[in-house]
Amino acid sequence: MAAAGARDDLARGRFITFEGGEGSGKSTQIRMLAERLDGAGLSTMVTREPGGSPGAEIIRHLLLSGMGRLLGAEAETLLFAAARDDHVHAVIEPALRQGSWVLCDRFFDSTRAYQGRLGKVDPALLDAMQRVTIGDLKPDLTLILDVPVDVGMRRAAARRGGGAPDRFEAEDVQFHEGLRDAYRQIAAAEPQRCIVIDANAPVGMVAAKVWRAVRDRFPEVDVSRVANLA
Repeated sequence: MAAAGARDDLARGRFITFEGGEGSGKSTQIRMLAERLDGAGLSTMVTREPGGSPGAEIIRHLLLSGMGRLLGAEAETLLFAAARDDHVHAVIEPALRQGSWVLCDRFFDSTRAYQGRLGKVDPALLDAMQRVTIGDLKPDLTLILDVPVDVGMRRAAARRGGGAPDRFEAEDVQFHEGLRDAYRQIAAAEPQRCIVIDANAPVGMVAAKVWRAVRDRFPEVDVSRVANLA
């Protein structure tokens, strides 16, 4: 039985999540990591939360429009949970079973930081929603991209151009400072899973830190196939 379990673990893909405040550069770093993993001969899939599956994308639109805020923090948490349930069962778990490396822009740590720490939602409710939506599924590695709030907000504003800020970008500086602190606390509580990456640096330097963290955590990644990935 042990040998069969070991084979199953090797066949399963790896699950890496990216977390961080607004403007921390998650989308860029996920794309660059996916390119490197593809170059190393690994099947990768990039996804995001809220969203990532047809049903979850509908809920994403509601959440980012501010509808969840009008309903209250608990109701907003339930919307996130519904989106995550669909995303996990329709997209993430099937991809992992097929051996793909899944790279996800936000996962349950975002719910704990945004709705838990800042929305003051009861931890017991968050725990219950986590059990229902993800069960035993947890990321193999979580990379928390950390930037000063003023830097992140400038990046977010530049990214959206003349567009209006979304539900979370529109929050005040105190909110975003609390968010940064919440992520640091999550990393301190689970150092075996979480690695904080200083993302207040040029994109290439941040990507090198991300790649080093992935290689350290997953020695099975064969970079010899592509020389410039070492």
